[in-house]
Amino acid sequence: MDNHGIGSGKIGLVSGGVGVVWKHAAQRGKAGRGDTGDDAVCLCSYGSSGPRQIHSPLDGPAGVNRDVVIETALVNMYAKCGGLEFALRVFEEMRERNVFTWNAVIGGLAMHGHGRRALELFGRMNKERIMPDDVTFIGLLSACSHAGLVDEGLKYFRMMREVYQIRPRMEHFGCVVDMLCRARLLQDALAFIESMPIRPNVVMWAGLIGACRAAGDIELAERLGQRVIDLEPDICDRYVMLSNLYAGARRWDEALEVRQLMRAKGIEKAPGISWIESNGTVHEFVAGDRSHHRTEQIYTMMEEMWHRVKAAGHVTSTTDVLFNIEEEEKEHSLFFHSEKLAVAFGLISSAPGSPIRITKNLRVCGDCHSFLKAVSEVFGREIIARDRSRFHHFSGGLCSCNDFW
Repeated sequence: MDNHGIGSGKIGLVSGGVGVVWKHAAQRGKAGRGDTGDDAVCLCSYGSSGPRQIHSPLDGPAGVNRDVVIETALVNMYAKCGGLEFALRVFEEMRERNVFTWNAVIGGLAMHGHGRRALELFGRMNKERIMPDDVTFIGLLSACSHAGLVDEGLKYFRMMREVYQIRPRMEHFGCVVDMLCRARLLQDALAFIESMPIRPNVVMWAGLIGACRAAGDIELAERLGQRVIDLEPDICDRYVMLSNLYAGARRWDEALEVRQLMRAKGIEKAPGISWIESNGTVHEFVAGDRSHHRTEQIYTMMEEMWHRVKAAGHVTSTTDVLFNIEEEEKEHSLFFHSEKLAVAFGLISSAPGSPIRITKNLRVCGDCHSFLKAVSEVFGREIIARDRSRFHHFSGGLCSCNDFW
């Protein structure tokens, strides 16, 4: 695998292409309408330079009119690309806002872990007499879930039905289950799932199993784990979850049996992959990766990171390495996770003090989360990590998720 410049052509195209798309649209008199926004936002989602290039024309050049559709698309794009501060700036400067605008900013705040601010904006939305819809409440429930606001979340779930007569969809039920699971309210989550008027999906059961494992309720997790495999016998994640459950309880033989069953069915686990953009090129890393052309410098930085965070008091958590090996080997395994390699590359390839932005295809593990908090403090860098479910903003030894993810 060539990891030197994954997607470099695409990124290069974006950095110049966004300006071309927007300029061409403006010349045709289209940039003030909604039919160009989707194209520009789609392009911008690939690179960090794009958003600044299409935001500045909206500040008032000749021929480009401000429009609620385009500005709402910008709010949505910035939030999803990790530029929450830009999303909020566009939102506050808008002359007109509709329900889609409010949904975009509430959902963005939820994704970045700012639950209280999302709820405050909903209060402003009510004062401006904007009627919320079902998507508004998905954002609110997600905000409560990611911030651990269980009482508030249950209040909004009741409100959507009793005050606004909005019938809950699977997404709403899923947010409530996720919220209860994250708060380790296992029996409440189970009772909620079993009382639902619609059939729960596998994602809900999987979330409850993960919460059971974290809370140490192995018996319930094992029972549910087998049920999930029966529902989706060809999905890799279901087997990995059950195998990890057994391994976490040091039931190695049963963990091995599940892995052997996966192999017998030809099911392979997806590897963890992290990406980071530098100078218009996307760099891809997998655990233990040594294919990058700057591997020697990256691993030298990894050693420096390790020694500095250890001196600052970081202790490796080996509970996420689910194999029957010695603790020292587990530490070595965790040391080379893909997100750590990506951050190491970011440290050697970006200006001192500048933010480091990475993306990972899986949920960040507990040790990497703790490690990146420490790195943000000892190196004086903000690290913005987008994993499978949310953004993590690491700064000064803390994370925006408040260790609740």
